[in-house]
Amino acid sequence: MPEAIFAVMNIQPSQEAPCPSDQTGDLTHPFSVVAPTKQTVPLVFASPHSGQSYPAAFIAASGLDLLTLRRSEDSFVNELFALAPHCGAPLIHALFPRAYLDANREPYELDPGMFEDALPAYANTRSLRVAGGLGTVARVVTDGAEIYTQKMSFAEAEDRIEKLYLPYHRALKQLLDQTVESFGYSILIDCHSMPSVGGPMDEDRGHGRADIVLGDRFGTSCAPALTQCAEMAFTSLGYTVARNNPYAGGYTTDHYGRPIRNIHALQIEINRGIYMDESSLTRSANFNQVVEDMGRVIEALAQIEAVSLRMRR
Repeated sequence: MPEAIFAVMNIQPSQEAPCPSDQTGDLTHPFSVVAPTKQTVPLVFASPHSGQSYPAAFIAASGLDLLTLRRSEDSFVNELFALAPHCGAPLIHALFPRAYLDANREPYELDPGMFEDALPAYANTRSLRVAGGLGTVARVVTDGAEIYTQKMSFAEAEDRIEKLYLPYHRALKQLLDQTVESFGYSILIDCHSMPSVGGPMDEDRGHGRADIVLGDRFGTSCAPALTQCAEMAFTSLGYTVARNNPYAGGYTTDHYGRPIRNIHALQIEINRGIYMDESSLTRSANFNQVVEDMGRVIEALAQIEAVSLRMRR
């Protein structure tokens, strides 16, 4: 990749990066797609948890302050992968926050205890994620604090899903379909961040984590060559890498990853401690270096050949 690209994309947080949160809560547009002038590689990047537009009514209905709500975000992850379009790949990211609606869940993965009326039969009320309070409409933030002070109606949740969740996934599917049509296959990279230490709701609570966790649903969501390529790219840059522990990939990886249909999906979790201050939710001095490193990983992924993915022809 030309060094000039990295120079052009040198982010100065005070000038180019968006505000830490959008308290106007304008969700007229639920997602953003940053597309290259022409897609030249079979990659699609997605960030479902980096949204920062908090509706005022949501904040008012919560018993938590904005900073606490924001701890559920994958803060700045869309910025970490900002070089994707410059490498010829589209980047889609949700603008709605994860605490408001989680795009990395089934569309109706809901906790019946949160609602004042009965849920429809098609709702998934028994998943482990629902049990943990982290369904499509979360009951708690990631540290376990309750979000709402009162129960809501199912109509309110359905409104969020229809206006935000479904459009996001329609757009993501369209990007993947277009990529398959153009290249014969597609590679979805689902981009996330994780706390540097396991929290009270995690199996690894109290333990430090690797710099990068790659999730391929234990080898089912993509060809082994893709995970291996990503791991080698990160380790060559000095990052420590783990696979599928503590995160093996969520709904997006599981739902879209169909190697037999020429769609490969890999989740990348980035340790927040390497690019941000986790207490203040601000970018650290190392932020631009991580952006540059992600660009080099994108470049490495773009070099994967179809034959190494054992494509079906």
